[in-house]
Amino acid sequence: MGEIAAIITSICWSISSVTFPFAGQKIGAMVLNRLRLALAIVWTLLMHLALTGQLLPTQAGLDRWLWLGLSGVVGLVLGDLFLYQAYLNIGPRISTLIMSLAPVISAILAWLFLHEVLRLPQIIGILVTLGGVAVVILERVQGKNTPVDQKRYLVGVLSAVGGATGQALGLILAKQGLSGDFPSISGLAIRMFVSTLVLWAVTLISWQARTTLQGIRSRSTLGLMLGGSLVGPFIGVWLSIVSIQLAPVGVASTLMSLSPIFLIPAGVWIFHEHVSLRAIIGTIVSVCGIVILFLL
Repeated sequence: MGEIAAIITSICWSISSVTFPFAGQKIGAMVLNRLRLALAIVWTLLMHLALTGQLLPTQAGLDRWLWLGLSGVVGLVLGDLFLYQAYLNIGPRISTLIMSLAPVISAILAWLFLHEVLRLPQIIGILVTLGGVAVVILERVQGKNTPVDQKRYLVGVLSAVGGATGQALGLILAKQGLSGDFPSISGLAIRMFVSTLVLWAVTLISWQARTTLQGIRSRSTLGLMLGGSLVGPFIGVWLSIVSIQLAPVGVASTLMSLSPIFLIPAGVWIFHEHVSLRAIIGTIVSVCGIVILFLL
């Protein structure tokens, strides 16, 4: 069930990565992040109430609230803010490909701070993944489709790396808070509640609430955010928690990193991108690197 949940998570994130850029183009990455969390917390609390009879898991210990809350701030506030900015600068296909570096970053962080040993196959997997991502990124710099604004492209790439780092740290922190048989929906509720509370507290302090709420005036934008928040931040994040709870983090992270492959046809049909054979090969190579990293 953990592996199945991870694959469905990858599909959900692919869908949300297609819907959110259209909304982000109209209201900006910061406003988008605030509104989609506000919508996602509504979905989450209603589901938690239906399944447990409580809006919030008040019986959870302080340590769980600390780990899961910090996971939400790192992954859902900071990480996703970087990701949505990357969507606007370089598009969902390349952004999601760079996000596939999250398992690689997780492995490197565990090596640096948790003193986990990286075996030779894992080192090879990291290098293969980095090589595949580099092939796709450098194509946009060296090829015929060179962006006019190189600075914008660089900012987009760095933003996607920031998003991958946030997701990696968020998953590691969430794993700590989900120890034992703690319900996944309760873990999601804590992550969503704390991250939404922190983000909107900053919004109110900075006097950005009115500007943010103006972003829902457009019915088309609101519709995109409603659908995207249901599929991505709610169903996708919930299933990601289920997957890391029922399967090893490495296996779950690998299967959740399949989105770049799913987004190749979306890039052609929806965003009318020219996806070269080099880009397709680079994407497949990067995913293969993640498989080597965690499954060998």
